[in-house]
Amino acid sequence: MAPRVRAPELPQNYPWLNTDRPLSLQQLKGRVVLLDFWTYCCINCLHVLPDLKFLEQKYKDSLTVIGVHSAKFENEKEVENIRQAILRYDIEHPVIVDSGFRVWEHYAVRAWPTLVLIDPEGYYVGNVSGEGHREKLDNLISQLIQTHQEKGTINFQEISLALEKQRQPLSAPLAFPSKVLASENGIGGQWLFIADSGHHRIVVSTLDGEVLHLIGTGKPGLTDGSFSEAQFFAPQGMAFDEENRILYVADTENHALRRIDFQSQTVETIAGTGEQSHNIPPHSGVGWETPLNSPWDLLKLANSLFIAMAGSHQIWEMRLDTGIVQTYAGTGAESCVDGTRQESAFSQPSGITTDGRELYIADSEISSIRAVGLGDIDKVRTVCGSGELFGFGDEDGIGSKVRLQHCLGVEYAPDYLWVADTYNHKIKRVDPHTGKCLTMLGDGKQQLRDGQGLDCSFFEPSGLSAIATHLFIADTNNHVIRRVELDTLNVTTLHFPGLCAPDVCLPAT
Repeated sequence: MAPRVRAPELPQNYPWLNTDRPLSLQQLKGRVVLLDFWTYCCINCLHVLPDLKFLEQKYKDSLTVIGVHSAKFENEKEVENIRQAILRYDIEHPVIVDSGFRVWEHYAVRAWPTLVLIDPEGYYVGNVSGEGHREKLDNLISQLIQTHQEKGTINFQEISLALEKQRQPLSAPLAFPSKVLASENGIGGQWLFIADSGHHRIVVSTLDGEVLHLIGTGKPGLTDGSFSEAQFFAPQGMAFDEENRILYVADTENHALRRIDFQSQTVETIAGTGEQSHNIPPHSGVGWETPLNSPWDLLKLANSLFIAMAGSHQIWEMRLDTGIVQTYAGTGAESCVDGTRQESAFSQPSGITTDGRELYIADSEISSIRAVGLGDIDKVRTVCGSGELFGFGDEDGIGSKVRLQHCLGVEYAPDYLWVADTYNHKIKRVDPHTGKCLTMLGDGKQQLRDGQGLDCSFFEPSGLSAIATHLFIADTNNHVIRRVELDTLNVTTLHFPGLCAPDVCLPAT
């Protein structure tokens, strides 16, 4: 047998979150420890979180999960930004901020996510990379507990933690709003739809902030029914059918598409089973029978619903007349490959819009804007950005010289693309034909400040929508919606009188 290797100790002088003190392996002796090397931009890392929550609950008296946040993007190195991610994804285990990759290197980690198992005596057991290892980890942890129970080297005792959500409850009227959609409502007016992701609901208002509907109980779940009965789980992108007054929702953490009918005031699931798909190759099937993989944004065009399927790194299409969902573009490989739709590749597509000839995609992990041909235009191209996983920054320019940082939103407003350059805390404008990119809004500071043009601030804006002379922005980490006068570039914060968090007041329709 190979000699056992002592697991490297965890730094005590690094920032720790979700705990009131640094944790050491020496202190945790007698418990199984699971290290999760992650970065909060990564969809694969997010897919691991439900597995960790399952294991934490099952073995709460004998397992300690510790997140080791090893940032990919510059923006992710900021402690406050990591704290916001912990709140957004309801992470309930301690997290150490490993900005210098010291812990990563000590454990010889190669990829996000990687999970490292340590036994109750402090010895390294092994690691797995990628997602989908819940059953394997469950079995290993169970075996370790049994072995060390027999040896008398395990200590069954729950440990208490000082969670960030206890210090900073999500009590604002909106919580991490991720996407926003402004549209004609089909009855002579205009509506604003807000994916209130942190509150697991959809808010519908006028363009001036008068709340008309609250859809969803505010508790995470996958439940169809009336507006007050329905449940969502961190909904994201939306598309509205004005003629039939139907809103389609990417119910991201439910891996489903939902249909909201404003005439009957009901919600139903039209695609996805509620379980994440691990079927990467292009395929098709009946909507409600076909598992999906983190649908992030939607676009309705004629009788098709186009889907930015972030989890499988593809663009999908749902035919609304037949109910069939299928891959439209992308092999499923996480990369940047231009060419035909069949041979193309994307990296966590998170925003989608169109000019009628092409779909435009905010391809977040490669910090690029991509274009996908419609109809007979069987071509995928990169509009701007490096197209490389580590080719990010904050530089205006043309084409491949442009540097964005994890862009999550894109909106076509006549002649231009407006881009939520999320990790640069800015809104940029791109010419879809030349690839020329200019910063239009935001000074890059992580603040909530109204103003004009570059004299205003955002905090990880992730969705935007244009109507007439206005641009609406989901300013995610500021927990607000911003409104921009496009003719003057004046930015103000929209207020919603009477709107409150689900646990503060009861939902109403």
